[in-house]
Amino acid sequence: MLLQTALRKKASALTALVTAAAIALAPLPAARAQSKGPPILRDTETEQLLREYTRPILRVAGLEKQNIQMVIINDSAFNAFVADGRRIFVNYGAILQSETPNQIIGVLAHETGHLAGGHLSKLREQLANAQTQMIIAMLLGAGAIAAGSTRSSSSAGNNGLANAGAAAIAGPQEMIRRTLLSYQRQQEENADRAGVKFLTATQQSPRGMYETFKRFTSESLFAARGADPYLQSHPMPAERVAALQEFASSSPYWEKKDDPALQLRHDMVRAKISAFMERPETVYRRYPQTNDSMPARYARAISTYLHGDLRSALAQIDALIQVQPNNPYFYEVRGQALLESGKPAEAIAPLRKAVQLSNNSPLIEMLLGQALVGTDNKAYTEDAVRILRTAVAREPEAVLGYTQLAMAYGRKGDYAEADLASAQAAYLRGDNKTARELATRAKTRFAVGTPGWVKADDIVAAKPPRN
Repeated sequence: MLLQTALRKKASALTALVTAAAIALAPLPAARAQSKGPPILRDTETEQLLREYTRPILRVAGLEKQNIQMVIINDSAFNAFVADGRRIFVNYGAILQSETPNQIIGVLAHETGHLAGGHLSKLREQLANAQTQMIIAMLLGAGAIAAGSTRSSSSAGNNGLANAGAAAIAGPQEMIRRTLLSYQRQQEENADRAGVKFLTATQQSPRGMYETFKRFTSESLFAARGADPYLQSHPMPAERVAALQEFASSSPYWEKKDDPALQLRHDMVRAKISAFMERPETVYRRYPQTNDSMPARYARAISTYLHGDLRSALAQIDALIQVQPNNPYFYEVRGQALLESGKPAEAIAPLRKAVQLSNNSPLIEMLLGQALVGTDNKAYTEDAVRILRTAVAREPEAVLGYTQLAMAYGRKGDYAEADLASAQAAYLRGDNKTARELATRAKTRFAVGTPGWVKADDIVAAKPPRN
């Protein structure tokens, strides 16, 4: 009985060990997705462009109706990944470093290949199978060690049995690890081929995809020198790019160039990202005063307002509006500059124009709601509530919308709705304690069974996600 208990304890410890190994072998993005989540950036202009990039690819991949979302990660490294089968994550660095639309579209096509191939669920199955195999091998090895130790220690045969048990534990781990890594390399190759297939089906060139991977090959050749190819989770860079070039260059659209209008939009988004995310000296090196292009002027205008010269920034933004009077994002930047400079009343007009031209973008609606609330003018309260309610209905995970909605309800004197909106904002921030306290108070203000009471009760009853 004592031996069985000891073996059970050992099996439990081995299970934990194998689980940890499985997590370590999983792709980095999947591991990160299990935590509280990566830092996310929101921008209507950038998200809209990425949606337009992916829409035709998702259509030919048969994923058009899956509501795949594009998520921008606050990371300057060039990276993109899928983690849950319903979102494609893209670092802002990948957009900034992609010189042409075709280069980032190629990366998105590759990630769509992972989604279409069901690689995440298949990898989880492989990890589960590997864990089971490793546990069995370890338990058999532990049994051999136990059997060897219970017999006479003077017997060489019994020592051999114990040694064999130890080998039975160590050997399968390496074999299973190599098998999993090989499986992941095959997934990457399959995603490459699927990406080229999708690009060809949408009459787009796979050259950008090839150029991107080739650039990373040059950067990683030194790091990969001497590496064991069987211990790499991705194909060895040179081999992968050579294979990609072979089947990508056969596409009839290999030489096709990006549309100039699309290239301009791409460059505008890159300029915007640079202005918001990079130091001003870096922005001005990228976009010097001698560069009179629209992207350069856009970047300098944003950087100017961010670093304190509102009057000059507004003049630069107004000059951009004169060139493109129907560009909603110029009005958005103008309104945001005024709002963040403590002039919410002056921000209202450009933000209303931005909402109108952007087909009622919920993120811009939230900025407008913030400006209306920030004026302290009660005449704007009903308008703010209406706009913010519409915005959070379309963006139910946006903390800003609920925070501003709570303030608008408070100004209106509707403290039940104010508490509920504050509870929703706290819940989305991950502050479950505050969320429950506010929701509990909101329940006392609503009539039992009303929609507000039910929503508050849901927050009170909600269990925090497991870490």
